[in-house]
Amino acid sequence: MTLKTCKLGSQGLQVSVIGLGCMGMSQSYGPADEAESIATLHRAIDLGCTFLDTAEVYGPYDNEALLGRALKGKRDQVTIATKFGFRIENGKQTGTDSRPEHIREAVEASLGRLGTDRIDLLYQHRVDPAVPMEDVAGAVGELVAQGKVRFFGLSEAGAANIRRAHAVHAVSALQSEYSLWERNLEPEIIPLLGELGIGLVPFSPLGRGFLTGQVKRAEDYPDGDYRRNDPRYQGENYDANVEAAAKVSDIAAARGVKPGQVALAWLLAKGDGFGIDIVPIPGTKRRKYLEENVAGAAIKLDAAEMAALDEALAPGKISGPRYTERGMAMVDR
Repeated sequence: MTLKTCKLGSQGLQVSVIGLGCMGMSQSYGPADEAESIATLHRAIDLGCTFLDTAEVYGPYDNEALLGRALKGKRDQVTIATKFGFRIENGKQTGTDSRPEHIREAVEASLGRLGTDRIDLLYQHRVDPAVPMEDVAGAVGELVAQGKVRFFGLSEAGAANIRRAHAVHAVSALQSEYSLWERNLEPEIIPLLGELGIGLVPFSPLGRGFLTGQVKRAEDYPDGDYRRNDPRYQGENYDANVEAAAKVSDIAAARGVKPGQVALAWLLAKGDGFGIDIVPIPGTKRRKYLEENVAGAAIKLDAAEMAALDEALAPGKISGPRYTERGMAMVDR
């Protein structure tokens, strides 16, 4: 199948209905394989999965450079989203930095690594408490006026900062974790997105792999794999979460599809239910899983299946925080 496109927010950005999260191609989930990663990116273009998500901090820098190499001669076939907002020192992320001068420097560097003259969607990766959001939105607005950026996005921002940013320069998309596994956006953020005409780009839409049914305990993953430190993969949390996620596998088995495809179909249906644009970006570095994810767009869950999933994975049924304490401290809620 070839994916359709859809609008993301009310500012005119068109993207594929499912995107591709590229972070894992740079060693967040086990060793990197550049040849397979590039083959996966090229296969994504063939399938119409052309909304590609990266960030300067992935690697750091390696992921943008990988996309730059893979997209030579193919730039006009894709929509590239990248992110600024971290201070990177000696190859490590050491805090936030969204000073306007740093934003300008980061964008120039990203353009160079990506081998392009414009970024289609530029996100602030995390809210910087030291820099007024008005200054951030203003700096991005200047880059839009210069043609270096097309659309403005935020990641993991809270309601107050979304409103402040949008008042200065229209926000097209909010990228935040949202899935059957993590529904913290539903009470306040999703209604706000509907009010302001902002699209939602859920990252980790498969629960960092948990909703695929192919999971192991934290200690069974190799060193360097993100999941070794994920609280939801540890101890009693893991046991409770396996039980909660079983409903996804049950529905998948009844339909003869993959659990991850059911999780993506749930997300796409939620967009219709909430009246907002939802475009998930499942991450993978392998063609096999890319093809599975793209096929999830064709699955339409009925009302009974949606209700069963909503109940089985209601917020109170998921055990453990989604990040370590340090990670949660950077979420603007």
